[in-house]
Amino acid sequence: MIRSRFHIISFYTDFWDLPLVIQIALVIIVIAVCSTIIAYIVILTRRYNSYMYEKRLKNITPVINDLITEQVLLNESLQNEYPVDSIVFDPAAIGRPIFQKPWVRAALIKALLGYKRNFGGDLGALLRKLYIDMDLQNDSFNKIDSSRWYRKIQGIVELTQMEIRISDVTILPLTNSKIPELRVAARNAYLQISKNNPFKFFDIATEPLLPWDRLEMFKIITTTKDIAIPNFSRWISYSTNKSIVSFCLELIAHYSQHNAIPAVMHLIDTNDHFLRARAINCLGKLRAEEAEDKFIEIYTNQPINCQLEIIKALGRINSGRYIEFLKHEFLYSFDFYIRKNAARAIIRNVDIGSDTYNDLMRSSSTENQLILKHCSNPLIKY
Repeated sequence: MIRSRFHIISFYTDFWDLPLVIQIALVIIVIAVCSTIIAYIVILTRRYNSYMYEKRLKNITPVINDLITEQVLLNESLQNEYPVDSIVFDPAAIGRPIFQKPWVRAALIKALLGYKRNFGGDLGALLRKLYIDMDLQNDSFNKIDSSRWYRKIQGIVELTQMEIRISDVTILPLTNSKIPELRVAARNAYLQISKNNPFKFFDIATEPLLPWDRLEMFKIITTTKDIAIPNFSRWISYSTNKSIVSFCLELIAHYSQHNAIPAVMHLIDTNDHFLRARAINCLGKLRAEEAEDKFIEIYTNQPINCQLEIIKALGRINSGRYIEFLKHEFLYSFDFYIRKNAARAIIRNVDIGSDTYNDLMRSSSTENQLILKHCSNPLIKY
C-alpha cells in the first residue's frame, strides 16, 4: 500500500517535470482511452438491452396476437352483428397482470395500430374499443405530457390513428412548436380529430409551413371524410403568416371558392412578389374575369414570375378579350418561357386551324412556329 502510494506520488511529481507538449499528449491519451472504454461500455449495454427487449418481445408477440384474434377478429358477438358499443370483452383476458407492464402495453399499442391500419368498419371500431377498454389511451396521453419531443409525437400519432380526441388546450400549443417534426405531427393530428374547427391553428400559427408540411396537410384535408371546410379568405385578409396565406390560396383554388375572389385580388398589390404570383395563379384557376384588366394594367411593372402567372391566368380564364396582348408577347418577347406560355394561352383561347392561329404560324419565326406546334399538341402537357 505504501509502495503504491509512493509510485502515485512519484508519477504525479514526474508528470509536472515533463515538457508541456508531453503533458498535453499524455492528457489527450488518457482522455481518449477513457472515452473509448466508456463508448464500448455504452454500446455493449445498449446492444444487450436491445437483445433482451427483442427476446422478450418475441415471447410476448404471440400472446398479444392471440388476445387480438380472440377478442376482436374472431369475436362471436361481432359475427352475430351485435353493435360494437354493446360488445363486452372477456375481463379475464384483457385484465391479465402481464398487460400491466409498460413495455408490454407499448407492444400492444403498436400491434393494435398495425391491425387498425389494415381493418376498417366494425373490426376497426372494435380494435379502437379494445384500445380504450384496456386504458391504453392513458399511456398515449402520458407520452404527450413527456418532456421528450419524440415521445410527444408517438402519443399524438397513436391517439390520432385510434380516433381519440385531444383537447385544444393540449394540442394547439404543439401546432406552433419550434421543433418542426412535432409541429407537423400536431397540425396533421388537429386536422383529423377536430370536427368543428379543424383549421383553428391557422389563427395562432407563427412558424412557417414548409413545402413538405403543405403537401402532407393538403393530402389530409382533401382525403379526410366530413372535414369542415371554411372560407379560406378569412386568413387571406388577416393572417400575417405568409406561408399560411400562400397555402390558403392553394385551398381556395382547389375548392373553387369564388366568394374569395375580392380578398385574393387585394393580394395583387402586396409587396411580396412571390405571394403576388400565387394570388395571380389562384385567380387564374378561379377563372376570375374581373381580374383580367388589373393583370394587363400591372403587367409591364412585374418581375418575370408574376408576368408568367399573368399569361397563364389569361389562358385559364379564356375570355378571349386579350388575344392581341398574348400575340404581342408571343411574337416579340425575348424570354423563352414568356413566349411558350403565351402560345399555350393563345391555344386555349382560339381553335387550332383558325385564322388567328394560321396568321401566327405565317408571321412567326422558325423557333416560334416550333413552340406553337408544341403547344398545339394535346398530348404534351409541359
